[in-house]
Amino acid sequence: MYINDVHILFYVLVAILGLFVGQIIDWLNKRLPDGKKVISKDIIREYKQKFKPNYILMFATAIIYVTLLYVYGIRDTLIANLDLIKFIILTPLLVSAFVIDYKLQIIPNRLNLTIFEIGLVFAFLYGLSNVAITINMLLGMLAGGGIFLLITLIGGLFYGKEAMGFGDVKLMGALGLYFGLSNIIVITLMSFLLGAVLSIVLLGTGVRKSDEYIPFGPFIVMGTFISMYVPFETVKLLLLQIFTLGMYK
Repeated sequence: MYINDVHILFYVLVAILGLFVGQIIDWLNKRLPDGKKVISKDIIREYKQKFKPNYILMFATAIIYVTLLYVYGIRDTLIANLDLIKFIILTPLLVSAFVIDYKLQIIPNRLNLTIFEIGLVFAFLYGLSNVAITINMLLGMLAGGGIFLLITLIGGLFYGKEAMGFGDVKLMGALGLYFGLSNIIVITLMSFLLGAVLSIVLLGTGVRKSDEYIPFGPFIVMGTFISMYVPFETVKLLLLQIFTLGMYK
């Protein structure tokens, strides 16, 4: 049986992988904020003593993996499968950034650096078939980090405090390596749109108080996942309609 030209067995295998990775995310969420090593010689003993299955993360990751497989399918060559592979690898890192930033208002440097390092590897792999793609990804890195750095500096200049954390700047710079120039700009716009709408919801429902800091990392992560699933042209058209109040044609 095939679904979107992919045998159902692959969906089962990817779902099982997602369950396993979901539990790894829970491990990351507990280790990274304290600056502890993710992999240590005592990992099995520590895990048995301190951790229980996190079924929410496990099933959420499994669903993300299965839907990514459905959207991108399986191609004939390694290069053709790079989009699927990079997003499968990026997913647990994004989810970890979402959870940690929401709970602790910080995105660990080790997490951002890992996203950046893996992004460089993929930029190199894309370059094996088309150097222009690698150049576009490097430009995405500069644009993603540059835009958020500028916002942070302007916020500090006018308001005497950071408009957003430097963890967000590093995260956007690293994500630029995965999405390239055009997509990282779209992710930026979506992040601010989601941030504005959901912040109003959080404040209106009392989940967050007016004097309470609302981390921006989760909005970046949500914008990134949207960009994974929705074609660039579709998202661009939607954003143009929203920001021009429907005047764009």
